[in-house]
Amino acid sequence: MGYQALYRVWRPKNFEDVVGQVHITRTLQNAVMQEKFTHAYLFSGPRGTGKTSAAKIFAKAVNCQNGPALEPCNECDACMGIQDGSISDVVEIDAASNNGVEQIRDIRDKVKYAPSAVTYKVYIIDEVHMLSIGAFNALLKTLEEPPKHVIFVLATTEPHKIPLTIISRCQRFDFKRIAQSAMVERMKKIIAAEDISVTDEALEGVALSAEGGMRDALSLLDQAVSYSEEQVTIDDVLAVTGSVSQAKLAKIANTMYDNEVKESLLEIDAMIQEGKDPGRFVFDLIYYLRDILLYQTAPSLENVLERAIVDDTFQSLAQRLDALWIQGAIKELNLCQQEIKWTNSPKVFIEVAVLKICNQESGSQTNAASLPEVEKLQEKLTKLEQQLSQLQKQPVQQQQETQQQAPKRNASVGRNSYKVPYDRIRNVLNDASKEAIKKVRAQWPSFMDALKKQSAPAHATIQNSKPSAASEDIVIIAFRYEIHCSLALEHKQTIELMLSESIGQNATFIPIPEEEWTSLREEYVRKQKAQGDESGEQDESSASTEGDPLVDNARKLVGDDLLEIRD
Repeated sequence: MGYQALYRVWRPKNFEDVVGQVHITRTLQNAVMQEKFTHAYLFSGPRGTGKTSAAKIFAKAVNCQNGPALEPCNECDACMGIQDGSISDVVEIDAASNNGVEQIRDIRDKVKYAPSAVTYKVYIIDEVHMLSIGAFNALLKTLEEPPKHVIFVLATTEPHKIPLTIISRCQRFDFKRIAQSAMVERMKKIIAAEDISVTDEALEGVALSAEGGMRDALSLLDQAVSYSEEQVTIDDVLAVTGSVSQAKLAKIANTMYDNEVKESLLEIDAMIQEGKDPGRFVFDLIYYLRDILLYQTAPSLENVLERAIVDDTFQSLAQRLDALWIQGAIKELNLCQQEIKWTNSPKVFIEVAVLKICNQESGSQTNAASLPEVEKLQEKLTKLEQQLSQLQKQPVQQQQETQQQAPKRNASVGRNSYKVPYDRIRNVLNDASKEAIKKVRAQWPSFMDALKKQSAPAHATIQNSKPSAASEDIVIIAFRYEIHCSLALEHKQTIELMLSESIGQNATFIPIPEEEWTSLREEYVRKQKAQGDESGEQDESSASTEGDPLVDNARKLVGDDLLEIRD
């Protein structure tokens, strides 16, 4: 007989050889030992994970002449006949090509006859989801109440396409993707038995490209052996699979992060010129960046990395790259991956994605860019505050003499000073309510955080302020110094936008210095009291506290909005 592919030669013959599916093989072994196996099983999972092989091993185990045992002996006539397909009582059907009602009716007619060579008839229906609706309906009654000597094993990669009436009549086993470490261990046993020289790095590369399928891994290994000379290396594996080496992925990630557009595009061009698969490159780069992000979050997650091998380059990249930048890069690459599925020019979309990634700024770069502006603004505020405090310390008479001696200088100061809109503020006070100001104060911390992220200079101007009164759509904000009012108005649009988003409604603001606000508020309170006295609406509690020095001092400290008077 001619050469056979590795995956055919090394197809599992015992439960022990089914890699990475211990949760299934142990259950089947116990069922065989206790003779408590059921009449129908459903094996679902990705391709190449051992579904059909496990079904055939199970058929040997229930019919083994030396059983019941944890493993079939593979020496008796039953085991050997099932293995080479010479026993007609164990039937393997491909539902992709036998999906009609006639084929299922033929099975239904034959199941009633007793097996001729073994104890149980076993029907293994592969890719069962390909059956037609009529075929499923024909199978339904037989699957529900088969003869005692019949076992059905249904295998599928797409269980969601199987009617629930079929699934509910089966014991379901979900095969999972095989871990890379398990595949590497299995391949090491195979190359040792076959006397093939393969480097550990090459085995890791094969396991990465196989995406959890043992059959795919052995096919790729077989292909790499044919491609290589004396020893299979990682370069051979990369050439066969069309993948990009981890060193190349690391270099491209580095150049994109450093905004070296020319170098990044040259690397992409060289990669495609070498014949690498563009879609595979984008796929590998997404998972490589994902692995860096996971490793940054928790280095203990090394065992769950999909595409990366933790070496010195990988660790240095994990320390260097910004997490926000990685997230943005993954989003752009994911969009690129979707686009290149429907185009004949994938290189164009990859280059556009690389340009977008190079132009995006990381969180640290953004903070670094805005830091000088904030520092300049803080210095300016500090100087103005010092000048203002010096002016306030001067006696009134000295200020008047200065005004007479230098009218030109005062004229310029007057032009730059902030004019308080008293009439507008009085109108707001007439419409103000406690509910409105409480709502603003409750959202004030979140508003400040949002403003800081949106515009650091605007946040710096409004940092030393507080909301003092509010109507439905206007907020009075008291500032410590008059100059802050003018500076805040320079960022009026940004501040009002973030304030409106925070409180959930359109809102504008009116700035006022704290001293002016205190006097204006006291004036408003006096007028309100006077109106109350004239109309006779002053209540007993307010009358009892009028003129009380303790209450007056408290009112000056915290204001009427936060003052609550109790007997």
